[in-house]
Amino acid sequence: MNQTLQQPRRVERLVTGQRTSDGAGVKLTRVLTSDLQQRLDPFLMLDNFASDDPEDYGAGFPDHPHRGFETVTYMIEGRMRHRDSAGHEGLLRNGGVQWMTAGRGLVHSEMPEQENGRMEGFQLWLNLPASDKLRDPWYRDIASEEIPEFTTAEGVLVRVIAGQSQGVAGAVQRERTQPLYLDLHFPPGAIEFRQPLPAGHNAFLCVYRGQVEVLDAGGQATPVPRQSMAVLGQQGDGVVLRSAANGETPARALLIAGQPLREPIAQYGPFVMNTREQLLQAVQDFQSGRLG
Repeated sequence: MNQTLQQPRRVERLVTGQRTSDGAGVKLTRVLTSDLQQRLDPFLMLDNFASDDPEDYGAGFPDHPHRGFETVTYMIEGRMRHRDSAGHEGLLRNGGVQWMTAGRGLVHSEMPEQENGRMEGFQLWLNLPASDKLRDPWYRDIASEEIPEFTTAEGVLVRVIAGQSQGVAGAVQRERTQPLYLDLHFPPGAIEFRQPLPAGHNAFLCVYRGQVEVLDAGGQATPVPRQSMAVLGQQGDGVVLRSAANGETPARALLIAGQPLREPIAQYGPFVMNTREQLLQAVQDFQSGRLG
């Protein structure tokens, strides 16, 4: 079904991912950084890890705390074991998603269960509203086969991790932030995909294979290269995307959008609250063993 859009959103700015490391030295690319948290509210961070070298990922992410937000880990390729202080445990595999609500806090680890081969995926941080920041922790492992997907008439495979696309509801729904999380697989050639977006929702596109173009109302294209993020303008009723026409490399991209909370953001490392006092309390709770 070809969605009709009256005013497609334009690219406001292009962001090149920053090389960094986290955990016990896992090499990654940070695509959504802290300076964009207010602009892309309710999203706080997006990391992309991708390597064939076990030296880049083998040490994993040993025990570390979280409070006040949700983590969404999408494994493109590889195996990673999750354990946390609330008693949850799961193995994240190719195409699967781990959705964890830290709430009032827990301590968890994410450790590779492979000694060679490729490990590739994304971790997105999704903020919680003030009323939910101290809620009970929650966790769900979503196997690849549990993620709803469909193929458009033009041949684009759409994996609906959260939200809704063309009448297909995603694996996860959130009433307050209303996240949309789509993994788009474009076949070779200049293939279009259209997605309506609610007015007022912030949105961005992250390309991780090939190149994708964002088309404005006049048909003018803004290319978004691999490992880059396009922050989409706030005006418009949706987005029109097109894979690069060279036909050699099938493009893949994440389209992510959500309803902003418009609440203060106070962050100190793995704690995201609304005030400095709440952050100090989170640190004290962690240091005294009361977190999770």
